[in-house]
Amino acid sequence: MGNKQEELETCVCLQGYGLIGITGTWWDSSYDWSVGMEEYRLFRKDRQGRRGGGITLYVNDQLECMEPHLGMDEELTKSLWVRIKGSAGAGDIIAGICYRPPDQGD
Repeated sequence: MGNKQEELETCVCLQGYGLIGITGTWWDSSYDWSVGMEEYRLFRKDRQGRRGGGITLYVNDQLECMEPHLGMDEELTKSLWVRIKGSAGAGDIIAGICYRPPDQGD
């Protein structure tokens, strides 16, 4: 991700985001060592067999979260969801990100 990683980390440091979503990543297993950020848990889905189109969610470590399995056809929709545990007396939050390739029909 090069200088974009530095830009992302600077924005995160200044703003203190709880959740960050990125679409259109070009990552594959060669990026495993470089895309994590301190104090954030990384969820990602790389596009298999093609370049580009990956999606990523970073969730602040202070938030208790997990990736639910929704039983959707992953090939039809490139989406990534996390369930973030709500505070006492509050419900959980489900947050997600999706990517629709430009050549995909409606």
